[in-house]
Amino acid sequence: MKLLNLNLSKLFPARKWLSHYQLSSLKSDLIAACIVLAMLVPQGMAYAMLAGLPPIMGIYASILPMIIYAFTGSSTTLSIGPVAIISMMVFTALDPLFAAGSTAYIEAAYLLALLVGIISLLLGLLRFGFLIQLISHPVIQSFIIASALLITLGQFKFLLDIPLQAGNIPEFLLSLSQNLHQVTLTGISFGLISVLLLFMLPKLIRSSFLNKILPLLLVLLSIAVITFIGNDDQAIKTVGVIPTGLPNFHFPTWNTELILQLLPSAFMIAMISFVESLAIAQATALQKRDDLDSNQELIALGLANIAAGFNSGFAVSGSLSRTVVNADAGAKTPMSGVISSLLMIAVSLYFTGFFQNLPLAVLAATIFVSIWKLITLTPFIETWKYSKADGLAMWVTFFGVTCIDISTGLIIGIVLTFILLLWRISRPHIAVIGLIEGTQHFRNISNYNVITTPTVVSFRVDENLNFLNAHVLKGYVITEVSQNSLLRHVVINCSSISNIDLSALEMLEDLNRELAQLTIQLHLSEVKSPVMERLCKSQLKNELTGQIFLSHYQAIQTLSPEMLVE
Repeated sequence: MKLLNLNLSKLFPARKWLSHYQLSSLKSDLIAACIVLAMLVPQGMAYAMLAGLPPIMGIYASILPMIIYAFTGSSTTLSIGPVAIISMMVFTALDPLFAAGSTAYIEAAYLLALLVGIISLLLGLLRFGFLIQLISHPVIQSFIIASALLITLGQFKFLLDIPLQAGNIPEFLLSLSQNLHQVTLTGISFGLISVLLLFMLPKLIRSSFLNKILPLLLVLLSIAVITFIGNDDQAIKTVGVIPTGLPNFHFPTWNTELILQLLPSAFMIAMISFVESLAIAQATALQKRDDLDSNQELIALGLANIAAGFNSGFAVSGSLSRTVVNADAGAKTPMSGVISSLLMIAVSLYFTGFFQNLPLAVLAATIFVSIWKLITLTPFIETWKYSKADGLAMWVTFFGVTCIDISTGLIIGIVLTFILLLWRISRPHIAVIGLIEGTQHFRNISNYNVITTPTVVSFRVDENLNFLNAHVLKGYVITEVSQNSLLRHVVINCSSISNIDLSALEMLEDLNRELAQLTIQLHLSEVKSPVMERLCKSQLKNELTGQIFLSHYQAIQTLSPEMLVE
């Protein structure tokens, strides 16, 4: 029975906070939920529009997924729902297949969310949370910046009220040059004014609360203006009629051919959703003392996306802006997310008609301003200064995303990261070391004034030994032997080696035999337990011409005592 309770506790972390939930927490959660709602309503509709879907689907995607996550996620404050990058990836996946907003497109969006959920759930159940480590931070950072740029470019078709394509920069520039003559003063007025207000007012308003709800206030103001002046000729494009009522439970059409087409995109969305959500949750975890579990986060995100697919929504993830606001507003438990969802139900039941006069340009402006702040060249410059390899990965990812498409660019970045990692491993740092006078410490002879002797040469390998780099070490030893006819002992300092594969062991065995033919002994020092276990299973330990020393100082003390200065 205890084992069953433990498993349930892991699968449903809500048991922990629900069993100790207090009325005092309800007030804080309610206030936080209302503030998040003020952001969620305009963002939800805007991100649905970004995904090429009806705005109401942004509201639907904010209801059940958030409730599911509240009871299954391990973060106290993570706000689940529509987010810009995932919405853009949904559009990128579906736009080549169907006309945006069509029935087939919407049905495919349901199916895509379901596939994302199934993939995330399976990865979580199979304990594949470590996959987050397969994508380097520079690549993720570059991906987010590049995606943010594409998202901002994608809003120009609503801000300028002209047809534009923004799948990549070349496509955007071509369509802009072809359609720029269609821009009218009426078409751009709402968009430009909205952008200016959202940029300038936060600098003039000192109230953090007003700044947080500024997008909602702008939405309400624009609706009031359109309602007052009238828009019978549709000179200003608006959201239009939004259906009232709760989302229907609907199992997406299971089309095998379409599933095969969507699977690559579904896997990429699942990975980015997981990486983004976990990174956001970690930003507030220390403050809230959350015990984050990467596998549980995969399970929770999987269930949330499955719920979105069944409940007339689209793929969802953790939102940075709403999560930070939720935490800053004083949310005590995930109940704030549940309350936000319940309030969204009230919006979908009674207030959808209120938003039909909302200009699309205003929604685009809210996305434009919130995403624009993510676009910066500083990380590229700093990373390039620190590491040319990581900087190269960042730039290649950026150009891949912005000049080809989101998924292809990310895949290129990940592949390049692995290639560069293998390149670094295959070129380990190997130093010839000598004794620092008056100490028992050994350092690189190229960087320090050290004591050496022609009869003994010591190597330190600062990398695990494997098939990629074993030949490099052997090459260093051969070079040193060929340059020193007095050499009698080769000592490999293994202090930085924690793993050694079969190829590397075989290399050491060959090296041991070849050195023996030259009457040179091979010794090892400071061998760690995992490496020693491998040595005991090989022939090297028995055939080794030299010794295995506990410390490198002991090795030199035994092999060349004249080096030591008392």
